[in-house]
Amino acid sequence: MKKMLMTLFARTPVHVGAGNSVGAVDAPVQRERHTKIPIIPGSSLKGVLADLWNECGSDGEIRRSAEGKKLFGEDDNNADAKVGALLVGEARVLAFPVRSAKGMFAWITCSLALKRFARDNGSELPALPLLDDDACLAGASVLLDGFVVLEEYRIKSEGDSAEVAKLLKPLCSDSVWEALPEKLVVLSDGMFKYFCEQACEVVSRIRIDDKTGVVAQGALFDQEQVPSETLFYSVLFADENRAANTKKALRDGLDGLADGVLQIGGDASIGLGYCSVEVFS
Repeated sequence: MKKMLMTLFARTPVHVGAGNSVGAVDAPVQRERHTKIPIIPGSSLKGVLADLWNECGSDGEIRRSAEGKKLFGEDDNNADAKVGALLVGEARVLAFPVRSAKGMFAWITCSLALKRFARDNGSELPALPLLDDDACLAGASVLLDGFVVLEEYRIKSEGDSAEVAKLLKPLCSDSVWEALPEKLVVLSDGMFKYFCEQACEVVSRIRIDDKTGVVAQGALFDQEQVPSETLFYSVLFADENRAANTKKALRDGLDGLADGVLQIGGDASIGLGYCSVEVFS
């Protein structure tokens, strides 16, 4: 197996739904059960990637191309069903944007997210201090008299986040990501979990009845969205025994994307889920 790393930088809010909810939010996003941190399931990501290899047959039906079948496998209802050569893992949050009293917003991360990334990518993680919930490492542009103010929390800086920023900076070439060294804040695991759980966007969605001019029956609901400027990463494995040059085929497919943008999750027609995507060996 050959391993690759894929990064997804949200240009617009992302909604990969978890279905209906009995909580305050009608349509929440999918999250890890134990941390409540948002994820993009591997099944969702694989489905979006597989669609890049769709082609229209002579009968007008859309089917997966021969190369797409090698990469992503055959349908389960096909007599020749078989697993594909590309294995796609779930996408995890590595840096999450939060409102800041200075510098407009900050990207936050934590020891757990960084250790997971270092383990998955084989990177060497810089030494990190054990941070309490009221302490952080921070970039210069979000510091205010030695503190960082994120949402309603005032957190004391105990050093800069330069070494962590150096590790994460090469993961995305989006122009907005250029500000990472000045805006990165390393928090405790608990505070990172709190913000990832509580600082997602919640928007009200409605559909107007054309006859009455008011909201249609049952068409008012609240929807949760992971904010734009969130950085996800996913680990992919290429089984070269099943299909040769799998890594090259994936790169060639992604090179055909307009502006390197992949749409993930629901509500594409209203601009949700557009992400800059990059692959690293």
